[in-house]
Amino acid sequence: MAIIQSSAYEPLTEQKATALAVRLGLFRDGTPLLCREIGDGNLNLVFHVVDQETKQGIIIKQALPYAKVVGESWPLTLKRAVIESNALRTFASYVPQYVPKVYYSDESLAITVMEDLSYLQIARKGLIEGKTYPLLSRHIGEFIAKTAFYTSDFGMNQQEKKKLAQSFVNPELCKITEDLVFTDPFFDHDSNNFEDELHLDVETLWNDDRLHLEAAKLKRKFLTEADVLLHGDLHTGSIFASDDETKVIDPEFAFYGPIGFDLGHFIANLLLNALSRPESERRPLFDHIDRTWDVFTSVFSELWRTESVETYAATPGLLDDVLRQTFIDAVGFAGCEVIRRTIGLAHVADLDGIEQKDERLAAKRHALRLGRRLIVERAELDGTEDFRRLFVETER
Repeated sequence: MAIIQSSAYEPLTEQKATALAVRLGLFRDGTPLLCREIGDGNLNLVFHVVDQETKQGIIIKQALPYAKVVGESWPLTLKRAVIESNALRTFASYVPQYVPKVYYSDESLAITVMEDLSYLQIARKGLIEGKTYPLLSRHIGEFIAKTAFYTSDFGMNQQEKKKLAQSFVNPELCKITEDLVFTDPFFDHDSNNFEDELHLDVETLWNDDRLHLEAAKLKRKFLTEADVLLHGDLHTGSIFASDDETKVIDPEFAFYGPIGFDLGHFIANLLLNALSRPESERRPLFDHIDRTWDVFTSVFSELWRTESVETYAATPGLLDDVLRQTFIDAVGFAGCEVIRRTIGLAHVADLDGIEQKDERLAAKRHALRLGRRLIVERAELDGTEDFRRLFVETER
């Protein structure tokens, strides 16, 4: 495949994206191509280029130099495109079955060309429609366990790990998480976004010193602990799925951070979907939470026992301590994600899509109560069954 020497950055159009696909030789000569801009995210342009005869396609993703959700007043680094393509390639070296293939990347144009996954469905959309995706949690549990172990000091030479971590220094996008997940929702900040009817509920959080202390501790973990290479934004909108296949996409927030972070974000988004459902339809979500943790601990523990490069790995109690702290952190990170997706800048369709206003407001109040208790009581939870208990206790 030809390597293109790019000129200065400029945003792609559908015509330019088609021309790029042709120049890269990703389609047969003369084949009729159809290109559509399909991006509905907050930060990027995304083009779907399809051979109209064979129906085979590719995805061309280009980072914009600003946050699409806000506009040019919020500039962003284009380096995130390199972070994303490198993260996908790194993850593919451990779990190729769970990420799209990367065909080409261009740093100066901030472009990544990758496998077309349009035959699958974004998991968030499917869950909102009531689908269960029976293998979703098994696949995500394995994805997190293997990528975490193999990029940690237990799964790779510590010096090599430090070098790898340097290539995933991602300050600009980490800053977004620091602000939008760990800071702004807990204070009266302009970026927050919520219905007027929730103002008293939100003010209660803003004046909650205990909550602030525990959120600050979690933020400090995010800022200072560089345990493993994380996806950094692992929610159900960053996952394509079917009944038997799962693909993780969009790791532009990838960085080295605390082991429990990706777990917490994924679990939080399962909880957000459960918050949008009637009681009779919630069980599949809690089953997914159970299975995610069970698969993660099983796979991570087996790798620890059979492939660890750390001399202390055989020390009795060390693995248990790592797993226990990971669980506690995941619970707290889940609480932060639930709160920020309810009153912060970027919401989720699970809650915002509830048509009846009274039901939507009730679900959001429930989310705020649940998120708070996950944060402040995280060290008291013994296992994933406690998610069910707290969910019920905070419903009214």
